[in-house]
Amino acid sequence: MTANDLDLLGQFTREQSQDAFAALVTRHLGLVYYAALRQVRSAQLAEEVSQAVFTNLACNAAKLKPDTILTAWLYQVACHTAIDVVRREARRQAREQIAVQMSATADRPADWSQIEPLLDEALQSLEDRDRAAILLRYFDNKSLREVGEALGASEDAAQKRVSRALERMRDFFARRKVTVGASALAALFSAHALQAVPAGLVGTIATGAVAASTALSQSTAIAVTKTIAMTTLQKIGITTLAAGALIVGVYQARQVSKLRQQVQTLQVQQEEQVALSNRVQALQAERDRATNALAELAAESATRKKGTNEALKLRGEVGRLRQENATLGASSPLSKLTATPEAREIVRGQQKFGMGLLYKGLAESAKLSTEQSEKLNNLLADHVMENVELITTMLRDKPPLEQIDQKFAAQNAALQEQVREMLGADGAAQYQDYTRNLLSSITADQFKSMLTGTDAEKADKSKQVGQIMQDSVQAALAAAGLPTDYQALPILNFGNIASEQEGDRSLQLLQDIYQRASTGLSGVLSPEELTKFQEFQNTAIKNNRQVLSLNRTMMAPLSQ
Repeated sequence: MTANDLDLLGQFTREQSQDAFAALVTRHLGLVYYAALRQVRSAQLAEEVSQAVFTNLACNAAKLKPDTILTAWLYQVACHTAIDVVRREARRQAREQIAVQMSATADRPADWSQIEPLLDEALQSLEDRDRAAILLRYFDNKSLREVGEALGASEDAAQKRVSRALERMRDFFARRKVTVGASALAALFSAHALQAVPAGLVGTIATGAVAASTALSQSTAIAVTKTIAMTTLQKIGITTLAAGALIVGVYQARQVSKLRQQVQTLQVQQEEQVALSNRVQALQAERDRATNALAELAAESATRKKGTNEALKLRGEVGRLRQENATLGASSPLSKLTATPEAREIVRGQQKFGMGLLYKGLAESAKLSTEQSEKLNNLLADHVMENVELITTMLRDKPPLEQIDQKFAAQNAALQEQVREMLGADGAAQYQDYTRNLLSSITADQFKSMLTGTDAEKADKSKQVGQIMQDSVQAALAAAGLPTDYQALPILNFGNIASEQEGDRSLQLLQDIYQRASTGLSGVLSPEELTKFQEFQNTAIKNNRQVLSLNRTMMAPLSQ
């Protein structure tokens, strides 16, 4: 008997079974790939969307509810992911052109070339259960009995639901001057909905998704949004390492082969790190032995003048050992992992992708052009990469807090100036406000799912949470004697990694902010919601402390 989707998901969740996940990819890749292809109109982009969708599934398999209809879930994720890939305006213009072309042939019965460009919009116009019925029947090739079982209904009820959904889709196409009957629509779906995916893509997607989910779960990087508590941003696969956000995004499909190689390389390099640490210890022991021998030789040379050449040779060896030890001490586990240009470029690409997600709200509110967003994401990614070695140096040299603060203040000032040159004075001001309010906006976004009431009531409460958090941040900064633009989210501040003392101060500030917010929210939230907010606060502080410690370990010199 063939295992159903939830059985395979359970097997994958319990055992991390590659075979179970590959079976799911084989079963549903056609649906996901062609749903993406219809929107992005590019085979390469469709592969990237497919990779992201199944990576999302691998990361969230354990969280899906028992009554989840996987076909419908995957379709929705594919559509949402494709929307993030293609700019709305470009898609709107493309559809307007299609509509013009359709109107010119409105009197002729539709064929698949007329239906396909509007198919996903038509599917999205259906109610959830109607959409699920169509997807199961025609895109998953299920019988009416299987459709009914998936929907918890009889075969007759499934037949009626499918027929009703076809009629609604027929009406949708008619409003767009595409003439097609319900029976003809069913025939077109049967003929074209199921198509063969590109050769080799199943294996690539399955392996890449599992590898990416494993890398995310085992990485020292922890999602910015998870570090606060669980969040909507985490659902689109963004993880963050370090202050200013070393962000690791989901690999694009064309980079999956590189991903697999990189994961293997990282495993090898992690083993090499242990060997390097052992080598450092051996070098130190050898240096000590050489120093002792040199001292003995120096004492001996005081009584006799022979052996001068041997002493000079030994001194040279000690100097070499000291130099080698100093070189090793300047490297960190993270710098060793990005030692090759290829590996560094992959990591930088991840930072750029993640920064694009983190600052997507700014791009929309400031109405940045595609070119401006691209330049901003590149600038932020470069800023992150440039600071990694600086943190390693500070962890090695342990300068005073004042020097650390001055150095990163200068770095941030330089970044702000570059942003101003790129976006102008107004754009730079919006960037500063957006960055300064990240703690407030992320907290409000995450805590929204824990609120009670209607959608409108939740939205209103979430807005109030965000405003009270902003007020609490400014009040806490003033009480601590810190500037108003101080980054209150600990993991977004490089100084907190470079100095454990600075990190502890930032964590204390975070606790003060949440305590002030709890007081302010007492008149907004119910007692149950206030309890949840307290739990939210405890989780945020705990996760921030853990990720700072992890990043400090990853960036600390190997010799320490």
